[in-house]
Parts: sequence; structure tokens; C-alpha cells
Amino acid sequence: MIQRESNPELLHMVRSQLESRGLRDRRVLEAFRTIDRALFVPEGELLSAYEDRPLSIGCGQTISQPYMVAIMTAELELSGGERVLEVGTGSGYQTALLARLAREVYTIECVPELAEAAHNALERLGILNVHYRTGDGTLGWPEASPFDRILAAAAAPDIPPPFIEQLAEGGIALLPIGPMGNQRLLKVRRERGDLARDEFCPCSFVLMRGKHGFRE
Repeated sequence: MIQRESNPELLHMVRSQLESRGLRDRRVLEAFRTIDRALFVPEGELLSAYEDRPLSIGCGQTISQPYMVAIMTAELELSGGERVLEVGTGSGYQTALLARLAREVYTIECVPELAEAAHNALERLGILNVHYRTGDGTLGWPEASPFDRILAAAAAPDIPPPFIEQLAEGGIALLPIGPMGNQRLLKVRRERGDLARDEFCPCSFVLMRGKHGFRE
């Protein structure tokens, strides 16, 4: 994986927005120091690349606030050997972080323009352990399942049934749940065939579209 040397603005973002808020996962923090958020924002947003807020990436989608990306990444409890399904490639920033922290990433994006741009950005960084698909992310990626981790970057009414079907024993699924203005992160862990659910952390994400998402 080819990485650009960390710059002072990026390091300040990590210190002031992540470490100062209590994030202590060493592997996650190092990934944030080496994957530059500025490489995944549109040219018109470059001056805001390290700000503590989501940014527009076009097509009605956003790159999430760094702190929210960090929380979700840390809650996946990645050790390095996992196969991860990501629903909502978006800019590719979260994808790049996952690729650094896990063995393989399978990422799905429903907007073709964003899927192509993210693919190109990740290729420029030399990231090779990512598989790409454009389509309905609520269906998951059945032929590549089961997955050790599933992460969605858009809010669903509840966890889509295919996510449950494609989650491996001992696996974790993490996604926002609820309509605009009333969302929380949901963490689901499969243990001995049962599902343990924990809703925490208010959040605000775009709505998930597709068979098991919100209707237009």
C-alpha cells in the first residue's frame, strides 16, 4: 500500500478530534495518521478536508465526520485477519481505513459515479485488498459471505436480513438505524448463533436505499 507522508494538519486532526475525545485504539489511530482524508474529498472541499464535520462529495452523499468514522472503525474491533463487507463506499475514505486494518474488504456503492471515483482513489494509493461492486447494498454480497464484519455508512429502518444471514459466527455488524433526525448506531454481534444487539451513539447519516432500506 502506497501512503503519503503524514502532514501537520492531518496529525492535528487526529490529536484534536480523535485522541482528545478518548479514542485509544492504537491501530485505528495509526490508520488515521497514514490515510489522508484530503485525498478523498472533492477539489472544492480541500480547504475543509480536516474539519470536524461531514463534507459533500456530490450526488447527495457525504464523507462522514472524522470522529464518527473513527468510532465506527474502532467498534468493529478489527485485529487484522477479518473479511469485511462495507455497504456505502462513498468517497472511499472508510474503505481505505478498513483495507489497512483488515485482510479483505468487499465494498458496495449504489451510485456509479461515486463507485468509480472511489475505486480510482484507492488504486492511486496502491490499495489492492478491496473488491468492488455497484448495486443494492442492502442485499449484501452473498457469494462472498460469510463476513467477519459488516459496516454500513447509511441508515436503515433496521438491520437488513441479508446482513444477518451473511454475518459469520463471532462476527460484528455495525450500522446507523432510524430515519433522518432520529438515528443511533446499532452494533450486532453473533454469538453461538444468537444475535446480541446494542444501540448507542446518536448520529446522522444519509438514508440507505434498496430492497431493505428506506423507500424513496
